[in-house]
Amino acid sequence: MAFVTRHFIRAMASSSTASASAKKIVVKHVTVIGGGLMGSGIAQVAAVTGHTVVLVDQTEDILAKSKKGIEESLKRVAKKKFAEDPKAGGEFVAKTLSSILTSTDAASVVHSTDLVVEAIVEDLKVKNELFKRLDKFAAEHTIFASNTSSLQITSIANATTRQDRFAGLHFFNPVPMMKLVEVIKTPMTSQKTFESLMDFSKALGKHPISCKDTPGFVVNHLLLPFLMNAIQLYERGDASKEDIDIGLKLGAGHPMGPFELLDYVGLDTIKFIIEGWHEMDPQNPYFQPSESLNKLVAEKKFGKKTGEGFYKYK
Repeated sequence: MAFVTRHFIRAMASSSTASASAKKIVVKHVTVIGGGLMGSGIAQVAAVTGHTVVLVDQTEDILAKSKKGIEESLKRVAKKKFAEDPKAGGEFVAKTLSSILTSTDAASVVHSTDLVVEAIVEDLKVKNELFKRLDKFAAEHTIFASNTSSLQITSIANATTRQDRFAGLHFFNPVPMMKLVEVIKTPMTSQKTFESLMDFSKALGKHPISCKDTPGFVVNHLLLPFLMNAIQLYERGDASKEDIDIGLKLGAGHPMGPFELLDYVGLDTIKFIIEGWHEMDPQNPYFQPSESLNKLVAEKKFGKKTGEGFYKYK
């Protein structure tokens, strides 16, 4: 009798596990909102891994530039991957591009998608307005995800009626090269949604890690205070920015020093994130405003993308 009972319990447990797995959403169709560097990168890796993609932005001109950027990126990949077979490389590029459609009307394309990934401006009001609108048109099963690097996922999800099907999906730039994806689970995100996004990330060839909805998630929660500490060290006159960068590269094995990384990320982006965090936690010493950072941003010196930041670039 005990054997029968144990066998029954194991069978029920196995059945429950299989049932839970069966309920997960297998993402095949992806809608990416935002045709900038992040959105284009997400669209590219999704298409390369066999997903059908619709890339959405405000104008056809933006989308044409996005598609051109994806094509150039794919050609670089093909040149390495198919070095000895250029014809196969050309076919790879053409096939991938054929899996990416474009649209300027998000509401008209989300009705049949499995996943919506938003990668637009870091503005809570704009994101809320977008998701509130798409919530009315997307299918019941559709998962919503934000690629935000600094805003609270819960605050974005609250604009919708599908908080259980909403999570963070934070990629890193450049998306085709960076392996990491942070999957952020809010208190309302269902286990089914979370597991579906973990599986999707793995299907893209990425290494997903999970995190609760804490400011900056894992990487930026640790990285931003480190960068601000470097700025404070420099502002106090304790060391030059050049020596700080050399010290971290040669002493800690970092591929970039903090000031090189600040310029690479964009000083305007760093300032925006820190100001938001300072508002949430004004007593945190690492979230305090920086005079040198504010000055550079006011002068439109955002780093590499403008030709000058903490360093000058030719």
